[in-house]
Amino acid sequence: MAKSARKHNAPWTPADLKKMRALAKSKLSARLAAKELGRSTGAVKYKAMVEGIRFRFIDQPAGVQIKLARKAKRAKKK
Repeated sequence: MAKSARKHNAPWTPADLKKMRALAKSKLSARLAAKELGRSTGAVKYKAMVEGIRFRFIDQPAGVQIKLARKAKRAKKK
């Protein structure tokens, strides 16, 4: 099975940055954000550092991160 297409050397658009900020706020790791954005983990980590965006979670299994993000969202609603 072929890998998904990546934005090789594509410039970051304002929409990409907005989505990256939203993903960071939803407490996903840089690895999962990279997958969502179609970019490498290194590219996302570097751009986040330059833009002052912090990904709070270390790389954990996706299921753990999703559970933690849902738990945080439920706690926010209360």
